[in-house]
Amino acid sequence: MNHPAELSLHKLLTDLRDGKTSMSHSSIEQIVAGVRDSLERQFGGGGPQAFRLRMSNIGRPYCQLWYQKNRPDIERSLPTTFILNMMLGDIVEAVFKGLLTEAGVEYTDSEEVRLELEDGTVIKGTTDLSINGAVDDVKSASPWSYMHKFANFQTLKKGDSFGYVGQLAGYAKGLDKKAGGWWVINKANGNFKYVEADDLDMNEEITILQDRVQKLDINEFERSFEAVPEYYRRKPTGNTVLNSGCKFCDYKRDCYKSLITRPSIPSTAKEPPEVDYVHIEEKYNDYKG
Repeated sequence: MNHPAELSLHKLLTDLRDGKTSMSHSSIEQIVAGVRDSLERQFGGGGPQAFRLRMSNIGRPYCQLWYQKNRPDIERSLPTTFILNMMLGDIVEAVFKGLLTEAGVEYTDSEEVRLELEDGTVIKGTTDLSINGAVDDVKSASPWSYMHKFANFQTLKKGDSFGYVGQLAGYAKGLDKKAGGWWVINKANGNFKYVEADDLDMNEEITILQDRVQKLDINEFERSFEAVPEYYRRKPTGNTVLNSGCKFCDYKRDCYKSLITRPSIPSTAKEPPEVDYVHIEEKYNDYKG
């Protein structure tokens, strides 16, 4: 366990499971209020908003922000289940905070943040919570993300296409607090853990944010990730594939006009995994897969 509050939470959950205690009315009401706020926020209408920099997107790759600013017309339509998925994340956060309260963990709930960068740009946002003077974020994760992406700070930073590291750094800098880490809940089974931002370099992260804002002012397109060689059994195939940092990008097909998604060419599996190919060698042109 990486955080003292984890022990308190597991003790509470064990007692609740074994019938040794029950959740107080006040904690239940706190959770209900959090869910109600989410319902109003997620289902209150309003539709898509015009592009603006905010804490929830400032950590994202520059090329994604450029597209959101300049080419919103080609953004992939969100699935009809998107709001429901966001709602589920909000419910998990509300329940988690209620459990913290019931476990006797002292924390500061959501705070409004205003971060002013060197060029005068102001980025605003709202934290999830702070414990012992350190800002934490609550994230719901798929089983794969829980196991691999959120294995530790280094794996998160390496594959941080959603900008979680920059977001946390911005919150902490704006509030003049420490960057704590992420409370991660596995959506499949309810497991949770704390991933500490132990190697977060605040000066480095804020410099990255400032550089990103300056680039957006200049407004010249630049890829944040380049395509990478495909390997099969440690040998290059000659093909190039999409960088993993681009996997969930709405604009990848415009960014790479030649992009083709198809079953893995070298794989001999009965059902080969789908791969985003940027370039396929001529010798594979007749390959049926």
